[in-house]
Amino acid sequence: PSGRGSRYHGPIVASVPTVFSQPPIPDDPQAEKQRLRRSLLKTRRAMPHRAWRQQCDRICQHLSLWPAFQTARTVLSYWSFRQEPDLSPLMTQYRTWGLPRCQGKTLIWHRWHPGWPLVPGAFGITEPAADLPLIEPATVDLILVPAVACDRRGYRLGYGGGFYDRMFSQPCWQQVQTVGMVFDFAYVERVPTAAWDRPLSAVCTETGIAAPTD
Repeated sequence: PSGRGSRYHGPIVASVPTVFSQPPIPDDPQAEKQRLRRSLLKTRRAMPHRAWRQQCDRICQHLSLWPAFQTARTVLSYWSFRQEPDLSPLMTQYRTWGLPRCQGKTLIWHRWHPGWPLVPGAFGITEPAADLPLIEPATVDLILVPAVACDRRGYRLGYGGGFYDRMFSQPCWQQVQTVGMVFDFAYVERVPTAAWDRPLSAVCTETGIAAPTD
């Protein structure tokens, strides 16, 4: 099944990603977030380029076969930074693509097509040019969300800036399907959460796509 506001509970595209065990989360969630973030970012940066490229290609393949992606007309994504999963090969597929631009503490979404301008933005992240057309939330079918880690419940560990947390707290975004994009080593049993955190609709790794479980 697909469609704006629904969640994917059908067959998994490939085998379910492996969930890696971890030590129990201590009483200080913020300290554990920082520890887990440092560890996983170090692991990601250490990936050999060839292995990184192969795993990115597998992720793109899983997404391209996923019914919710195949039927999505407008997809929000990101430009890979510091060895995040690279989704740019998918952006040659015919549909409307959006990329984020940081403005203060807010993500502004612009329409983007291969060949359109990209510029250095906040934190050194590549962004669409500010004069590119904007995308309205009501037109969006699917959001491919960058993450440091995701867990089997669908919760996401971000980079600490709170950009996506603030975005997903807005009612206009809460019915849009969201997919966390991580490598297998960053798909963990549980990440520390706060009261405002919202689970993603699914998590995608190089092994496959999985819906959240309790």
